[in-house]
Amino acid sequence: MDTPVGDPKVKTRQLQAARLEGRTFDEIETLIRARYPILNIVSWEEERIEEGLIRIAKKLGKNAFTWSVTRGIAPAGASLQSKKVLTEGTTDPVAGLRETLERVDPSIYIFKDFHPYLSNPEVVRLLRDLAGHLRKSPKTLILLSPQLRIPQELEKAVTVVDMPLPSYAEIGKYLDDLAVELKEKGKIRVALDAGARERLIKALAGLTMEEAENVLAKSVIMRGILDESALPSVLTEKKQTIRKSGVLEYIDYEEGLAGVGGLKFLKDWFARRNLAFTDKARAFGLPAPKGALLIGVQGCGKSLCAKTVAAAWKQPLLRLDVSRIFSSLVGSSESNVRHAIMTAESVAPAVLWVDEIDKAFAGVQSSTFSDSGTTARVFGGFISWLQEKTAPVFVIATANNISNLPPELMRKGRFDEIFFVDLPVPAERADIFSIHLRKRGRDPAVFDPATLAAQCEGFSGAEIEQAVLSGLYAAFEAGRELTAADLRTALRETVPLSKTMSEKIDEMRAWAKGRARPAG
Repeated sequence: MDTPVGDPKVKTRQLQAARLEGRTFDEIETLIRARYPILNIVSWEEERIEEGLIRIAKKLGKNAFTWSVTRGIAPAGASLQSKKVLTEGTTDPVAGLRETLERVDPSIYIFKDFHPYLSNPEVVRLLRDLAGHLRKSPKTLILLSPQLRIPQELEKAVTVVDMPLPSYAEIGKYLDDLAVELKEKGKIRVALDAGARERLIKALAGLTMEEAENVLAKSVIMRGILDESALPSVLTEKKQTIRKSGVLEYIDYEEGLAGVGGLKFLKDWFARRNLAFTDKARAFGLPAPKGALLIGVQGCGKSLCAKTVAAAWKQPLLRLDVSRIFSSLVGSSESNVRHAIMTAESVAPAVLWVDEIDKAFAGVQSSTFSDSGTTARVFGGFISWLQEKTAPVFVIATANNISNLPPELMRKGRFDEIFFVDLPVPAERADIFSIHLRKRGRDPAVFDPATLAAQCEGFSGAEIEQAVLSGLYAAFEAGRELTAADLRTALRETVPLSKTMSEKIDEMRAWAKGRARPAG
């Protein structure tokens, strides 16, 4: 079925897209009209931003110029081949800023990738001078960069504007426009029904508009059709983009909650929360679920739950590596967490997994003395987002050491619920044995999981899995099939964590009593 591009509903979506795309530019226009001297727009999409700023300049009767270290100051929108340059010798950042200072005509100056020069004291001083001058002039200086890096001296002079990635509506508008263009040319067939269109839009969410255009063009050229067959190419591009961020990792996992042994209360809770992502839930008055904090013994399924929940809900799973957020460059750590949050929200609905959050933010209390407050600022930005977020990003945070958890993290409103994941009881251990035997092509009934479970009191799920693997290794080496005796031998040779860290586990159980819900 062809895409219903002539349908009135599509026209409505296009109008919505225009409004959504214009919100940030409306904010920028307001700031320019109010004579905010220096704006810092954080975005990878130079072409999209430049086009929007040119429109604003025309509307306000101003000129628009760009600066780059390769070309100096030139008219905005001029092609790379164009030799038309406003003033020779302005490729030096100081010369470019002085040119901005000396000209008197109403203008918008867009300085591209200027952040490396903000470590130069002369540049910083000149920007402070410019800020005072621009407040009384019809000129605005805009720093356009994918990184936010503002020296302390400029914090009061610079206004930061985050340019969000294209919304569902913007991508839908582009997809509809592309379908119309391809139909008019008649060489490429368009076969997108409403359902396929929605799936393709959701897959493209999280890419820049340029990335979305490139991957669709590649798919159309390869297949000669614009249809749902573009999805694999889009998902590959999306995974690469998320991984290139250096902070988020796109994780593929296909096994649902059935692959988790025990933890009945937690799995039931996840099943109920899945219903809250629907439009029906919104109409009923339910907000999108915020997430869950899973605290408990190592190896008992906390991380596995994060993976299986995303698979069960058919949502992308993004792992936030907090250690990669922290950078040696001043301001980069804060910028990294902002970028990670924006990326996660752009692909929503999604599951964001923060593994071992207790280790990531263990130094919050001493941050002022140890790292000039960087950890505290990153943590503050993250928990503020947890509290205020409206995008359907479900956060699953896991922690092993409760003593390292900042108390602010456990305040009501950050997460929907806090669960304590304890060592599995006999029935749960039997369930875990069955799952791991079945995964490896064995019939659990042959091995009597209940008897095996009784022989491994205090074992975690991870330790039971390793016992199954050890038994398989022994059987394979002996050149025969796995037996229950192999599993019993592996269990006898294992010293469980519950024995080596019994005091720590007792301490965790005492803390969880009355503070967290049992997971199983």
